[in-house]
Amino acid sequence: MSEQTFLVLTALAEEPLHGYAIVQAVEQLSEGRMVLRVGTLYGVLDRLVADGLAERDREEVHQGRLRRYYKLTDSGVRALQAEVARLSANVRAASAVLRGRGLQAWAGRA
Repeated sequence: MSEQTFLVLTALAEEPLHGYAIVQAVEQLSEGRMVLRVGTLYGVLDRLVADGLAERDREEVHQGRLRRYYKLTDSGVRALQAEVARLSANVRAASAVLRGRGLQAWAGRA
C-alpha cells in the first residue's frame, strides 16, 4: 500500500470527508511531509472505490460548488488495520536491529 493510500484511508477512518478536507487531513497526519494534489487525491479515491475500500457517502453544494464526501467501507477498515499491523511489525524489526547496533530507533522531533 502506498503512503498516499495509507494516509487517505487514515483520514477517512474517523468520519466521511470531502476532497479538500481529505487533502488537509493528509497534510496534518503527515506533519506536512505530504501535500496531495487534487488529481492525485482523486486517483487514489477512484482506486479505493474500485477496490471496495471506500465509497461515496453523499454530495452537497457548498458556496456554489459540489462537495463529494467519501467514507471507508468495512473492507477499508480491515485493510487499514492490516497495513497498520504490517508497518508496526516492520518498525519493531528495524528498531531491534538498530538497538543491536547501540542506536536509538526513533529520535523524534526536538
